[in-house]
Amino acid sequence: MSMIFKGVVLVALFLLSACMGPDRSSRLVVIDAGHGGLDCGAKCKGQLEKDAVLQIAKKVAKEFRSEGYRVYLTRRNDRFLTLGQRTRIADKKDADVFISIHANAIANKERFDIVEGIETYFLQKTRDAKSQKIAARENASVLQGTDALSQDVIIDSVLNGPKIIESNKLAIDVQRNIMKRVKGKYPDAKDGGVRPAPFYVLVGASRPSILVEVGYITNPKERKRLFDEDYQERIAEGIVEGVNRYLDNRQRELEI
Repeated sequence: MSMIFKGVVLVALFLLSACMGPDRSSRLVVIDAGHGGLDCGAKCKGQLEKDAVLQIAKKVAKEFRSEGYRVYLTRRNDRFLTLGQRTRIADKKDADVFISIHANAIANKERFDIVEGIETYFLQKTRDAKSQKIAARENASVLQGTDALSQDVIIDSVLNGPKIIESNKLAIDVQRNIMKRVKGKYPDAKDGGVRPAPFYVLVGASRPSILVEVGYITNPKERKRLFDEDYQERIAEGIVEGVNRYLDNRQRELEI
């Protein structure tokens, strides 16, 4: 085989590899659609959070699979999972990341038209009143009968170590890419940013874990979008692109 021919073959293989992208077949992502079953989550005008987030979670799973990932959904239908079931799945499956998907809401009807935005959370205590309220609402269905002291002990047991730092990095990458995708068609979409909050669904997984609030079901504009396929697809694409960026950066850091 001539040197020229060998060179052509090597270039062709390089270009093919570049087109195919990185091999992600060893990566596993666990996706948690919030609520389910008797727990409908937030609701407004007959629309239920549990339905919207399951639709989005399935699209996220499909998008991850198209990128070569292995994917596990904590629920594929309308059923309720306990806190213990949700938080231990990612560890049992040895996932690379855990992503819980929810829709936001407020109680003040006079502010339904005002309060909106996409937000991404990572586990951490906070003095921010808004984050505390959102976490309390999401935690209510899974912490019935658990006293405040026990709740603090649960969170304090996992607040130290690299998981929190990595979860923060993951949240930043996911939030940035969701907004990039969504604003491509919905330029008025509000970026609620990355926030720390004591979400108990993030406690049990000892790996990078985030909770994405994909919009406010109490806001008329966002409620309509939450059940729109194009909006759901853009959320899904943004989540996957954010995870891609996070894992690629993490791999580079480990190689240094």
